[in-house]
Amino acid sequence: QVQLVESGGGLVQAGGSLRLSCAYSIRSSNTYAMAWFRQAPGKEREFVAAFSRTGGYKYYADSLKGRFSISRESARNTMYLQMDDLAPEDTAVYYCAAGTPIQSAIRDYRMYSNWGQGTQVTVSS
Repeated sequence: QVQLVESGGGLVQAGGSLRLSCAYSIRSSNTYAMAWFRQAPGKEREFVAAFSRTGGYKYYADSLKGRFSISRESARNTMYLQMDDLAPEDTAVYYCAAGTPIQSAIRDYRMYSNWGQGTQVTVSS
């Protein structure tokens, strides 16, 4: 059983920063990839960043690398997404996800079966 709860979204001006949190509870013998996705109105869900199933590798969307950073604090069962130099096009609902994708499919939202409720991020110009 997997439970995911995001927090930390809000309204920020362009150029600002936000840190999202994903508190997770996983009761399973599986190892899970943990990821962040986002979805803007009228658009498909988009990969942001992920930890591999072993936790040893990080993956980023090419367009976001350098501005966004993923981290985790295992003792607190929490994953973070640090977002810097935000722009209006970053406005979206951000979701935390857990799944068991193969490495080549880690960016594919269809490979994740566990999702949080999402947290809204709005960047004003």
